[in-house]
Amino acid sequence: MIRYKQFTLDNGLRVFVHEDFSTPMAAVNILYNVGSRDEDEERTGFAHLFEHLMFGGSKHIPSYDIPVQNVGGENNAFTSPDITNYYITLPADNIETAFWLESDRMLSLSFDPNVLEVQRKVVIEEFKQRYLNQPYGDMWLKLRPLAYQVHPYRWATIGKDIQHIERASLDDVSSFFFRFYRPNNAVMVVAGAVTAAQVEELSKKWFGDIPPGPAYIRSLPKEPVQMEARVLEASAAVPLDMLVKVFHMPGRYESGFYEGDLASDILGRGKSSRLYQQLLKERNMFNSISASVTSSLDPGLLMIKGNLNPGVSLEEADKAVDEVIREFVEKGTSDEEVIKVRNQAEASLAFSEVELLNRAMNLAFAANAGNPEWANQDAEIIRNMTAGDLNRAARNILRPGNASTLLYRADQKAMA
Repeated sequence: MIRYKQFTLDNGLRVFVHEDFSTPMAAVNILYNVGSRDEDEERTGFAHLFEHLMFGGSKHIPSYDIPVQNVGGENNAFTSPDITNYYITLPADNIETAFWLESDRMLSLSFDPNVLEVQRKVVIEEFKQRYLNQPYGDMWLKLRPLAYQVHPYRWATIGKDIQHIERASLDDVSSFFFRFYRPNNAVMVVAGAVTAAQVEELSKKWFGDIPPGPAYIRSLPKEPVQMEARVLEASAAVPLDMLVKVFHMPGRYESGFYEGDLASDILGRGKSSRLYQQLLKERNMFNSISASVTSSLDPGLLMIKGNLNPGVSLEEADKAVDEVIREFVEKGTSDEEVIKVRNQAEASLAFSEVELLNRAMNLAFAANAGNPEWANQDAEIIRNMTAGDLNRAARNILRPGNASTLLYRADQKAMA
């Protein structure tokens, strides 16, 4: 249970306080309601670019990292299709340093042309290293536009085309910042050895005068229900053939999400899962195989991914995976399997909430999605899940027509 108090500043910044005096530390997490799904199709990769730019200096503070380090703190950030998240952990006695730093970059970045050029190069190099020059790195670049035809999840957070970042101007960057990085488009969670009264005083002092921006009303195209299977073949200099299958499923806080999540656990979480037991241990077709979900806010994907052993064709492997799925859909799961995956999910949830920062993030995610109490409801939802719930989810999600399959072949000539 994540206990919290909340208030909203006049400029629209929503603030949540999670008091925990069992630790001398504090965490300040600021979530901006902007991800790659909010980008213009002709200007993608901007949310991720800002993850870097926000550390390049702000209106009154030329360096962000050094003041954090000077007070014994750590900081980082990440971008997803749904949100951009920045966080600092530091001794609670030095909490005001985090307010000073975060408020200044929310007020305005420096928009120094040199900073833009440096971070542009960093992002371009990251694109090359993580997506182009790493085995299977371009998997999502291929999968997303296969699975999504309309919704902006069809491009990765790094961007649809790296030329969009190469061509980004200071005017483009400034416009994006003042549209999305405003107090009324953010959620701040402060957790740790702090009081709500202390946080409210500091919030008003450091954030109260930052002007709000225009209200952002998200209006994204809804992905149509997929009725026909899709297949894409690709090849690259990779060590083993790889099979990836994705199925559309409910979003993170939508009805049916956890049914799909636990169904994926039955299929491919750990060595006792069906895919591992049948296709890796018994038939020795795969070198590795697993199932997971993307947990996106809008309808996401259940993914099955495996690397094949030499001598096994992708067609054989695909057929074998389909057989395991068909057995699950037609015969259903057992109470014993459900108890196992429920226990695993509850244990993972409990373990994640040991960390102060994770509690702060979970509260921020839920509040941004629409209801902070959602952060406290996961365990009960999991606990009440039945075999019938998972069987219905399997039938709805694991339809052949709902599948998008990537057959990723190892190019032996390129490997030579």
